[in-house]
Amino acid sequence: MTTPHIIGWGHTPFGKLDGIDLEQLLRDAALPALQSAGLAPEDIDGVFIGTFNAGFVPQDFSASLAGVAIPALRFTPAVRMENACATGSAAIWGALDALESGRMKRVLVVGFEKMNTLPNAQIGEVLLKCSYVKEEGGKPGGFAGVFGEIAGEYFARFGDQSDALAAISAKNHRNGVDNPYAHMKRDLGYDFCRNPSDRNPFVSGPLKRSDCSLVSDGAAALVLSMEPIAGAAVPAVRWKSRTQVNDFLPLSLRDRTRFEGAARAWAQGLDAAGLTLDGLDVVETHDCFTIAELLQYEAMGLASHGQGARVIRDGVTAKDGRLPVNPSGGLKSRGHPIGATGVSQHVMMAMQLAGQAGAMQIPEARRGAVFNMGGAAVTNYLSVLETA
Repeated sequence: MTTPHIIGWGHTPFGKLDGIDLEQLLRDAALPALQSAGLAPEDIDGVFIGTFNAGFVPQDFSASLAGVAIPALRFTPAVRMENACATGSAAIWGALDALESGRMKRVLVVGFEKMNTLPNAQIGEVLLKCSYVKEEGGKPGGFAGVFGEIAGEYFARFGDQSDALAAISAKNHRNGVDNPYAHMKRDLGYDFCRNPSDRNPFVSGPLKRSDCSLVSDGAAALVLSMEPIAGAAVPAVRWKSRTQVNDFLPLSLRDRTRFEGAARAWAQGLDAAGLTLDGLDVVETHDCFTIAELLQYEAMGLASHGQGARVIRDGVTAKDGRLPVNPSGGLKSRGHPIGATGVSQHVMMAMQLAGQAGAMQIPEARRGAVFNMGGAAVTNYLSVLETA
């Protein structure tokens, strides 16, 4: 039975990219992806664009930009997907559906975002559109305010987790030093992340600046096919399973100290792949805030509810640990351009499993998982991937 493959990828640097417009962002990710797959734009049957926007830029109707950025795609079907911070994975899922239906043979997925176009307060307002606005809109600190409350409730129930959050932040910043695409390639160290200071103030509840992902611009792209392509410049990586699980949008309807939708996605995805966590060599997960990575340790089954801190304390998720998590630096260091994030995570994993991750490489990585979520674990996507 044939399964979908990643046969090429491209990635721009993430950061504050003032001089680059949307068309150039798209082109700078898509053309290297096509080149690595050994294909020309004319070989592509469909383009799937992931971008959140929601007010970051005036231009909408973003799928149409594919043909502007790359004129050879002028007559190629293109569509835009959006699912909050999991927008990139939504675009990948749409592309995979087109492949598995037999409607298309080779597809291009591009996720991109320009976030640094507004003052910080307005950026926070745009991001809060990923929450249940009726109840959570206008929250001080934007989405950091949402996760600050989640962290505060977790702390109240299970004790002060500041040591664990600082260790997660320090781990991801240390890993990000080795990522050529990362927004922040700086090892901040545990002490900086643990102690509030003028440079690292509290932002919301127990979360400090070092606990929050960066406001980033950038793009990432994948070329997908049902089978490897002869002549590709990179080894192919294939899916073993893919899962999407949704949960309630209003946090008032949920236990905010658990990511139950994420836990279901992990259980279903691993079962469909015929694996346990012990069968994975590496994970890229959605650390939009350090408390999110902590809760995801519990959701994936590394620890029971309330015990996530021991995972980072025992070094389980370190680069040389039993299950390295975010060797790319994660969203915390790599950056979090909303529409690009899910695609970027899959690029990072493809590089790992193809043995092309450079200084980020986990030795002998053959199987890995990507977890990408929209909102506070409202829409949860899990890919289990392996070397083809």
